[in-house]
Amino acid sequence: MARTKLTVSEERLKEVNDFLLDPNSQIINDLIMLVEKYGGAEEINRRAREAGKLDNILARMGDSAHLKDIHWLMDQRDKGAFISVPDYRKKVLGKNADSMTFDEQKAVTLEISACQYFPFFMQEARQSIKKQELMPARIIRVRMMKEQEADGDLLAMTAACDIIGASRCETLDTKGTDGSNVHLGGPDTITGYFGGVGQPNDYALKWIDEFLYYYTNYGNRQVLNVNPGTVMLGYMLHKLGVDIEFKISVFMGNDNPYSVFWTLMAARLLSRKDGSTPLIGFNFSNSVNNKTINTSADIRNYFGLEDNVRFEHHITETWKAIVRQPYNRREELMELGHVANISAKHEGSEIAIEESREHPSNILDYFIPRADVEAQGLMPALTQNYMDKHESFNITARELTKRGLAFVAARNLHRCDVCPTSEKIR
Repeated sequence: MARTKLTVSEERLKEVNDFLLDPNSQIINDLIMLVEKYGGAEEINRRAREAGKLDNILARMGDSAHLKDIHWLMDQRDKGAFISVPDYRKKVLGKNADSMTFDEQKAVTLEISACQYFPFFMQEARQSIKKQELMPARIIRVRMMKEQEADGDLLAMTAACDIIGASRCETLDTKGTDGSNVHLGGPDTITGYFGGVGQPNDYALKWIDEFLYYYTNYGNRQVLNVNPGTVMLGYMLHKLGVDIEFKISVFMGNDNPYSVFWTLMAARLLSRKDGSTPLIGFNFSNSVNNKTINTSADIRNYFGLEDNVRFEHHITETWKAIVRQPYNRREELMELGHVANISAKHEGSEIAIEESREHPSNILDYFIPRADVEAQGLMPALTQNYMDKHESFNITARELTKRGLAFVAARNLHRCDVCPTSEKIR
């Protein structure tokens, strides 16, 4: 049969293993040297665990202006001020809520991007209590790491996500917009930063170095990944024992089942003995349709990665600079209720809202330094853009609920006695 010609021979697999184990394989040696620079995998993970403990984060915040907000957030969580999942369902469905059954194993994770500034998050939390809305279970951030490290937002967001029970993905500075590609300029050439040219030459190793810095100093385990080389490095770093986690960005352009197969195959081949992989989020290209998502789910299941790898699907996108508008995939999401471990990512707002804004959401706003944002008086507009996204994912939650489909909101805020309690917050 023709199919048998596709068999990967043991000889070819041996060649790959021989290369990985060859003491003269320079690219492998360079990675191992980086791990040793930080004291080895065991020491790296130990430092990260200590750095990421909430008590240690709070102690490091010192006299930060954000500390009062963090304590308020803990108090509200402990008082049960946020709406529970059963009460939310009653709010949406009324008396019909008691007669409906929700498959919590197929719950859709409510995701928002990007929460650039801690004050965005706090406004969202206060509004969620006041209006009995939901907080996201997954938060993506694209702020400059050094900038937020300096102004205290990094510590505050690390603490906040731990408190509410939400996973958080940070975007490292070594991502192409740092001048790594000498042929690219500013926002006028932004598309050239992605699609595989974001970490040329030695920048892939610099990306690992930067990850290890924030991992060991802040416990920030999860980062965005935009380049095939850094995806491979992430697989190998995890295989070496470092507990890195990453999500593949929409900018990687995985837009068909064959690209998904390639990515998941590598994840499986380089998984640990227990089957775990650092690939915990997989953002499709915006162009994928439901057939591709269903086929990709079959591939993921075949490799035993359904519980490990979440599919992250853009339901909305920023109004400017990334997709042709109008763009809204909510109705398509409703047809994917049978697909497990999927998130509904909201990076923009509703079409009518975006059209009404003097400053609609724009992906290029992510790359503006905070000083310039404040100098241009943009902070109120960017805050409004973020709150529009908050409204959008709450609309998605309502629509899921109306159709009898489960969702995952911030786990420590929105209590749910019938929801799985053993699920890792990833």
